[in-house]
Amino acid sequence: MDMSEDADREFWRGVLAAGGSSVIPRWTVDPVPGAAEHREVVPADLLTAVDRLADGLGLPVDSVLLAAHAKVLAVLSGERDVVTGYVAGDTPLPCPLTTEPASWRALLLAAGEAAVAVSSHQDFPVGQLKRELGLTGPRFETVFDPSFAERGPQRSLPAGDWGLAPGEHRDGDLAGGTVLWLGIARTRGRLVLRLRYRTDVLDADCAARIAGYHVAALELMATDLDAEHRRQCLLSAEEVQAQLEDLAGPRRELPGRRVHELFERRVWAHPDAVAAVHGETTWTYAELNARANRLGRALLARGLRREQVVAVVTERDLDWMAAVLAIFKSGGVYLPIEPHFPPERIAATLRRAGCRLVITETGSTRTLDQALDSLPGVETLFVGEAYQEGHATGNLDIRVAPEQLAYIYFTSGSTGEPKGAMCEHAGMLNHIHAKIGDLEIGEGEVVAQTAPQCFDISLWQLVSALLVGGSTLVVGQDVILDARRFVDTIAAGRVAVFQVVPSYLEVVLSTLEQQSRALPDLHTVSVTGEALKAELARRWFAAQPEVKLVNAYGLTETSDDTNHEVMDQAPEGDRIPLGRPIHNVRVYIVDEHLMPVPLGAPGEIVFSGVCVGRGYVNDPERTRLAFTTDPHREGHRLYRGGDYGRWLPGGRLAFLGRRDSQVKISGFRIEIGEIENALSRVPEIRDGAVVVAERPGRGKYLVAFYSGPRPISAETVRDRLGRSLPAYMVPRAVHWREHLPLTPNGKIDRKELARLAGELALGAWGPAPSGGLAVAPPDNTIEDYHAPGTPTERRLSAAWATVLGIPRERIGRWDHFFDLGGSSLSAVKLVITLNRALSLNDVTRHPVLADLARLLDSRAGHRGAPASLLTGD
Repeated sequence: MDMSEDADREFWRGVLAAGGSSVIPRWTVDPVPGAAEHREVVPADLLTAVDRLADGLGLPVDSVLLAAHAKVLAVLSGERDVVTGYVAGDTPLPCPLTTEPASWRALLLAAGEAAVAVSSHQDFPVGQLKRELGLTGPRFETVFDPSFAERGPQRSLPAGDWGLAPGEHRDGDLAGGTVLWLGIARTRGRLVLRLRYRTDVLDADCAARIAGYHVAALELMATDLDAEHRRQCLLSAEEVQAQLEDLAGPRRELPGRRVHELFERRVWAHPDAVAAVHGETTWTYAELNARANRLGRALLARGLRREQVVAVVTERDLDWMAAVLAIFKSGGVYLPIEPHFPPERIAATLRRAGCRLVITETGSTRTLDQALDSLPGVETLFVGEAYQEGHATGNLDIRVAPEQLAYIYFTSGSTGEPKGAMCEHAGMLNHIHAKIGDLEIGEGEVVAQTAPQCFDISLWQLVSALLVGGSTLVVGQDVILDARRFVDTIAAGRVAVFQVVPSYLEVVLSTLEQQSRALPDLHTVSVTGEALKAELARRWFAAQPEVKLVNAYGLTETSDDTNHEVMDQAPEGDRIPLGRPIHNVRVYIVDEHLMPVPLGAPGEIVFSGVCVGRGYVNDPERTRLAFTTDPHREGHRLYRGGDYGRWLPGGRLAFLGRRDSQVKISGFRIEIGEIENALSRVPEIRDGAVVVAERPGRGKYLVAFYSGPRPISAETVRDRLGRSLPAYMVPRAVHWREHLPLTPNGKIDRKELARLAGELALGAWGPAPSGGLAVAPPDNTIEDYHAPGTPTERRLSAAWATVLGIPRERIGRWDHFFDLGGSSLSAVKLVITLNRALSLNDVTRHPVLADLARLLDSRAGHRGAPASLLTGD
């Protein structure tokens, strides 16, 4: 082997080892097999400018065009480092390109170097080396052919390298995985871009737009070679305007009244109609309104001012409903706090919100009292006492403006410290009206209230029916614990609309399938909070063909849901989109500089319009990072939530993952959300998450954690993922847990999983079996750690470990369930795990392990039964 061949081998080994692939967005309404061609003539004056530019830099015109192609690929793929096929000689070879350089000048020089490098090593048998390295499949979807005119469009690629198998031929240049072939034809003083594309991937309009992006890149280069190219947009002004306007939700006039005023109109029209039901308690519109007015006047008597925060610490009952309406009526700001939250969390929430007034009820003050010990000056108002103070029952008639603050919901933050999202009355009303319209909530119909108070969806569930003359059925947590009771309650309560997370809908559906229970009043079910599997949707329509499904997506900071995918029949594809924006809401898919990306391309999901909240309460720094002014609409706010997505044909939104969940491994930029979507489609998997681990000396790799009724072999999971994902996206390690760890807000705790994966990578736990996860021994050097001592404490710690997804050996007898990450959802799971030996109230009132164990022991003694009724060690 001579020196030249050695150099060629090392060059191509480096290119292949770096990996990477640039994906062209799929955009066609009517995908049909075949190929088509689009021709774009470069204007004569622009061609003259390009020639002059190339001469000035000492580059061939082909390199200028290659730089434009690199920029277009970066915009289409959302990547800065891209790979295209580059025809050197007769064969397209992988050509890595970077758009990292800030200026057009530097980008052009980098493209010229890349072209020279590929051309100088073109004679080496790259396909043979690829097979030696065990690499399969194409490394590019686009091909750049600088001498297309000399060969013509209908030639075959050399067999067995980067194109088709020997002897195979299809659609000329579109061989193997090639989606788009860009040929450069220069004849009779004209420069023509010839785009040959697969019609099952792109349509004619999309191909024309891509050609236009290449021309736009050339124009921008010629205009200012030293401009920062990442701040410049390739989309035409017409395309930008079409995205900003045509993909927005429909414009609708909102009522000139606030939510509580619309409720008051219904009180006037139908005072004796049933407004709310909880257990055996029923209130009419007049009764609910009278209680809310008494509470509102009690707040005013205590000096409540406009936009002053009022916390509500009660159970989910009708007094809670009255308190929420009272705060709106009196011009205050509603702040929900669940009564079982740890004292430190309650205190931190009240302190951050600047709250000086708390509405509560007898029986909900155990942890609240402890929290208030550190907050002198915070006044407590008991609901029962407020009712007895003799205040008038008439409406308060206080003017509340649309832009006035309505509520604050605290959400989990990336730093671990909750953020208090502030939303205004106009945004709240817009969302509730969208729910009423898209879920078809009508007069006299019943809406089930199922969500905990601290989840923003609880609010529309609570009040939407009150605006149209319907009624709210508050479903107790003890009922939700038992799917059969829940179904019976929905049926007996004549519920027309309810909303749950997909995992609970699956439980409800299984119950319905077993019981063959009819739900004649139910017409719409909404799901939110988790990815809805197409398989579950198909099962639902098979069992309940007359009941619509609405997949809802939104963020707390955007006044709850911004998108609805309304389905009246089973979906055809594997993924269910997030749907179209609701009325008066604008959703943009943008790049890092907030400019729209091409249709179908990945980008950041941002929000504008009436939905966008005011920011985070008393948190200017985090507000500054997430909220800004809308550069496309003067006077409007814009919110950046960190989600990534893309537009689908028809104006629907598809979710791709989180902005902070993108990683790069072996040269490939990987979106964790895409792998998790695939993981969620494995039938036996309930919840899944993917994190990155790094083993010293071996680099980064992907680790998948999943929960389900039983372990699945790692190879089975990897095989299932490999059916829809390229090999580089299939996690190397797969671990089963009965339950994944959760944050206090009930979301998967990815930081904890990343920590566990890191310990596994370092070998701290020793080798873990493929189906499960080994656990670390307890760290007995930790101060104040007291191991569970009694049999009941040990069994209870095992149950906590299962539910919270943390090692059992890290749970001490004085640990607090909610301090360890427990939430309303995980408390429900704990009750189920313990075979209902405890109630939800037991867990919330006795959150310390030793206290809860003593309660179990005392009950076991009274019954004459051992505490071993718990799940075993």
